[in-house]
Amino acid sequence: MITFAGKIVAVTGGAQGIGFAAAKVFHRAGARLILMDLAESPLEESARELGAQAVALDVRDRSAMQAAFRQIGAVDAVAINAGIAPSAPVVETSEELWRRMLDINLSGAFFTLQAAAEGMKERRSGSIVITASTNSYDGEAGLVAYNASKAGLLGVLHTAANELGAYGVRVNAVCPGLIHTRLTAPYYEKTDALKEYFRHIPMGRGGSPEEVANAIAFLASDAASFVHGAALLVDGGQMASKYSVWTEEIGEFRNNRWQLK
Repeated sequence: MITFAGKIVAVTGGAQGIGFAAAKVFHRAGARLILMDLAESPLEESARELGAQAVALDVRDRSAMQAAFRQIGAVDAVAINAGIAPSAPVVETSEELWRRMLDINLSGAFFTLQAAAEGMKERRSGSIVITASTNSYDGEAGLVAYNASKAGLLGVLHTAANELGAYGVRVNAVCPGLIHTRLTAPYYEKTDALKEYFRHIPMGRGGSPEEVANAIAFLASDAASFVHGAALLVDGGQMASKYSVWTEEIGEFRNNRWQLK
């Protein structure tokens, strides 16, 4: 059984979506929680629900992130989850969109890792889990800035794992596929598009925030004590599939998922 009893866990982007789902898993496992998110997010409400400490900040602000971790003190695990995912074709991606995406998704994640790792390195223990994506590996159309930001996270992951392992600090990542969150909710309303997208996923469906949260908690826990530098796919087998898995011959699409006849 995974437990975080007596441990302090910080979650960025923790007010909603996958971050809040992860926070709930940590809470059930006995962690003392610190939720980090923008002041305009439902941060205070989410923190009250879980009895967590709320820290309002922008992950792009390196100084604020460093100050927050120094004020919090010893942290046993950090889930780095803050991110955005607006879309635009390659030739229509503005400089503003490009910079904002990389500033939040990549630089923000790095600043968080850097600030958390400073104390963990001194204490010779800790666990960091980054939320990357299946888009860290592929070039999904319309998401060039997002794809670049998520691919960059794997560079951060591998370098940090290489440097911090000797100090007892583990660094891993989860790579979710299409997860049903607030950001992806509009896509889930397009039944025809989902039907075609999910043809390529062996499990025939998208994922839930809770399924990603469970993977984050595992990697952050002592149950994964020899897992280091890993990028765990949480995608229903999508990246293992080269061709369409589901056809009308073997299955039918209902309730937003493919199922065997």
